[in-house]
Amino acid sequence: MSELSDWLAQRGLEKYASVFADNDVDLDVLNALSEDDLRELGLPLGARRRILQAIADAKQPIAVPAPDVEGGARTDAERRQITVLFCDVVGSTALSERVDAEDLRALILSYQQACAAAVAQYDGHIAQYLGDGVLVYFGYPRAHEDDAVRTVRAALSMIDRMKEVNRRLVAEHGVALDIRVGVHTGMVVAGEMGGGATRERLAVGGTPNVAARIQGLAGPGAVVVSEATWRLVEGFFRAEALGLQTLKGVSRPIASYRILSSTRLQSRFEARLSRPLTPLVSREAELGILAKRWEQATDAEGQVVVESPRAAIQERQAALLVGLP
Repeated sequence: MSELSDWLAQRGLEKYASVFADNDVDLDVLNALSEDDLRELGLPLGARRRILQAIADAKQPIAVPAPDVEGGARTDAERRQITVLFCDVVGSTALSERVDAEDLRALILSYQQACAAAVAQYDGHIAQYLGDGVLVYFGYPRAHEDDAVRTVRAALSMIDRMKEVNRRLVAEHGVALDIRVGVHTGMVVAGEMGGGATRERLAVGGTPNVAARIQGLAGPGAVVVSEATWRLVEGFFRAEALGLQTLKGVSRPIASYRILSSTRLQSRFEARLSRPLTPLVSREAELGILAKRWEQATDAEGQVVVESPRAAIQERQAALLVGLP
């Protein structure tokens, strides 16, 4: 908790360090805290406001500092596949001309808090706040088997959370925010970047750029994913194919899909069964063996079938030797 204690001390709030420690709150979840969360922790109004303002004023999300190597930035990096989510506010430039800067800050802060809560819900990592844009990684620094599915669910959660946020914004400011989300999966080299006092854990490669371009295809309140992501999440969601899209700075057209809704499927096995299976070719002998084993099993003769190329060859040889069909 030393990093969070230092962060609080810099803002004259060190007396609340024990409160955060008792509730297992550290820097890695601080961005996801809402005013309601801080109120539940027992912080008074002034402390809540100062903490939320400090989070909003940060140019990048608060992160746990990585250890130095001989006084410089860490040089270790790793190549891995991640899914990148990029979200921004539609028409933010026009909005900034109609809304006072102080009110605009409150609007953007509410939007960022909604996004942070959605990302935390599915254990993603907010890499950067870029103006009214939010860059999110799933698969780095923490990886999960279903990172692509988590990403799309987080994107849909952002859209849903903004509906509730907008009801409050309309009541308080007479303005609603429309957001859109793009998602792409690909290889990156991820590690600490930057120099001096400014360092960030970033993913370098074409994947984040493509995610940002995919986001440009989405309309207000929409989530669009690339074909690379769709192959990993198909079955878990319903989508509308948008066809091949030419993206600025990307050499080849990329197929994209607009996510319509989630399905009730919860596992990759269920998702796979929801799609047509690949037809078997030249496997009559194997199917015959399976049928024979099933017939024996229904006659109370216990059977075991091992599925492997070697087992299939051995079964075929055995069938030929004993004259089975």
